[in-house]
Amino acid sequence: MGLGSEAGKNKRHRDRETGTLGKLVSLLDFVALADGPMRFTDILSLSDQPRGSLHRQLSHLVEEGLLEVDRDGRYRIGLRLLTLASRSWARNEFRAIAEPHLHRLQEVTGETVHLGVLRGAEVIYLDKVEGQQSVRMYSQVGNASPAYCTGVGKAALSALDDAELAERISGLEYRPYTEHTLRSASELLSDISQIRARGYAFDLEEHENGICCVAAPIRSDDGHMLAGVSVTGPAYRVTQQRLQTWAPGVVVAADSIMMDMRNRMGPKR
Repeated sequence: MGLGSEAGKNKRHRDRETGTLGKLVSLLDFVALADGPMRFTDILSLSDQPRGSLHRQLSHLVEEGLLEVDRDGRYRIGLRLLTLASRSWARNEFRAIAEPHLHRLQEVTGETVHLGVLRGAEVIYLDKVEGQQSVRMYSQVGNASPAYCTGVGKAALSALDDAELAERISGLEYRPYTEHTLRSASELLSDISQIRARGYAFDLEEHENGICCVAAPIRSDDGHMLAGVSVTGPAYRVTQQRLQTWAPGVVVAADSIMMDMRNRMGPKR
């Protein structure tokens, strides 16, 4: 059995920071990069750790579901790690699925289009298609923004059931980014009730002064991915009336992304 023990690979592992997290990640690397399940002695020969310490660390990884150990004492990648990897892959695939719909929406409106995914009570921007007359704004791919005061975030929150919504927003500090920012849970819940009724959300200078948007929710069939797509522009050019005009197209884009997700990422038969 190959153990992934090339000199360069080992050097990377041994040069890694020696803290607890670094050691645990190294162990995951050893098992993940091996050609097959590894025995304790195989890992011991690569890890440069005392036998007792290594046994404790492997036990922790097994308890957390990141590794599994079979009846013969051989270690392999655990289901939890595979699930995390699958989620990461799904987000990358999700961005590729959404991309043509984002560009189409940008061509129709001429304004900046965002794609964001909900993480806890924040929205993470996965993609951004600049408008024909781009305006400087906070959003950048990879940035996080509070969900309660962004169009994409509120749209994604609206797709949650009441119990999960309450859990996600419990304990939130409603920082007033602008004079238009929602200031309490009651205000947010009232807004989300309206979003659910009409199918789309507005951000009317709630996160950034002078920036407005309209957004629609995206939800995977299994509920593991909650996201939103929006059209954003400067308030002096993008009035609420114009946002209202664009809203049906934003909803169509969100629905089209969901349909493509179902076709490409759904269960294979």
